[in-house]
Amino acid sequence: MQNLAGNIYFIAVIAVIGGALFGFDISSMSAIISTQPYLCQFNQRGFDENGRCLGPTDAVQGGITAAMPGGSWLGALVSGFLSDSYGRKRSIQIGSVIWVIGSILVCTSVNIPMLVLGRIINGFSVGICSAQVPVYISEISPPSKRGRLVGFQQWAITWGILIMYFICYGSAYMKTSAAFRVPWGIQMIPAILLFLGLCILPESPRWLAKHDRWDETTEVLTMIHGKGDPNSPFVHHELLEIREVVEFERANADVSFRELFAPKMINRTIIGVFTQIWSQLTGMNVMVSLKHNLLPLERLLTSFICQMYYITYVFTMAGLAGDSDTAVLLPSGINFVINVIMTVPALLWMDRWGRRPTLLVGAFLMCLWLCVNAGIFAIYSRPPLPGEFTSTAESMAVSGAPAKAIIASTYLFVASFAPTWGPVSWTYPPELYPLRLRGKAVALCTSANWAFNFALAYFVPPAFAQITWKTYVLFATFCAAMFLHVFFMFPETANKPLEEVEKIFDDTQAGGKSYRLFGICTCKT
Repeated sequence: MQNLAGNIYFIAVIAVIGGALFGFDISSMSAIISTQPYLCQFNQRGFDENGRCLGPTDAVQGGITAAMPGGSWLGALVSGFLSDSYGRKRSIQIGSVIWVIGSILVCTSVNIPMLVLGRIINGFSVGICSAQVPVYISEISPPSKRGRLVGFQQWAITWGILIMYFICYGSAYMKTSAAFRVPWGIQMIPAILLFLGLCILPESPRWLAKHDRWDETTEVLTMIHGKGDPNSPFVHHELLEIREVVEFERANADVSFRELFAPKMINRTIIGVFTQIWSQLTGMNVMVSLKHNLLPLERLLTSFICQMYYITYVFTMAGLAGDSDTAVLLPSGINFVINVIMTVPALLWMDRWGRRPTLLVGAFLMCLWLCVNAGIFAIYSRPPLPGEFTSTAESMAVSGAPAKAIIASTYLFVASFAPTWGPVSWTYPPELYPLRLRGKAVALCTSANWAFNFALAYFVPPAFAQITWKTYVLFATFCAAMFLHVFFMFPETANKPLEEVEKIFDDTQAGGKSYRLFGICTCKT
């Protein structure tokens, strides 16, 4: 068992189960909200002419869906204090316990307030895990494999989406409330495995060193990087660097969120926060929510309901579901499969590609596919016919060859996001900050991700209702802006020890650079 606990890949696989929790939540909601048992349990709008439940109002469903990212925002902020006080590993275990509590509430929900409360608690857990899992893995990984191992976080998210989606696909054939209670109960299993798996894993050696637990630090480094050899040159070098950094930081600064906004740190904070913000503003959640008829791919009706939570709405409103609650679910999974498969190249080669080239290529390609969709909609779309759609956000309809081109462009967009901004947005922020600030800094960056996730859930549908295809232009502009931001302001951190990354921002040392923004210098004072 000790051999497994010292295997860096085994450690990463256990830790990133925390990312799978996020994926489970996405698809457990997206695959369920179109089924009759869910709509009847939380029905507010009465029944249609066929006696079928209409479910919650649009505003209430938006609140149910957004409860999770809202809780995640708060959880991410709190995670920095938990991580610094109790350890990286222990904070993730706390998150797993909170997930089980939230899942119990969600699984047993009998009304909307109970469901919302459970989703907020689940979101709080996801916020903790999504912020601190990358910190834990980055602090325990060798520099040459750090990108790949932290990138497992994104891959775990995509696997969580895919696995839970097809669990929901199977349970959707049930005609009772078990159709949603079974998946919401099953989603507790990964959290239990995460908690138990972490019990045998070591704590971050850098956190141990920060708390003067040097014997344990040496033991962990020897087990993971020295293969049991305490005289390993790599272990000796790593221990010296960690000791030097810990002693310097202890002598020069106290830890607080305020320091993240000090002149010598503000640019790093901006880079880390915007890495997470840009990952939301790529338009990924818009592109995957296109409403299209895959059988026989002759008609595409756009529904622009933001977020992958709503993807079954997309197909249902396209008429794919017919009289069946389940017919819509299988074709809806195609984006999730693409997401899983196309994340693999990043895991294999991200450390070889580097962070900057990966982000630049991703921003360029996503901008391209957004512009393609905007152009096709601008030229070939028509206003919806009276009664054709149920929401003002469903503002355009396209059929024939242009519809097929939009579908292809959408899949290419997903294939461009998956190996670039998806995994790198989790890998990059933990690499930017010194040890004393890493837990709180990554918590702040991740909270920005969840804040924009929450905002887009509400603001994108009205944008499509008001400016239709120009919304794609808006997201294309965001992609162009992020390309420029990365090109001019993002340093390369791949294959560098975390202690060496600090020197990149110190222009008083050889090889250091001054990254300036609005006249603010990041150099040390």
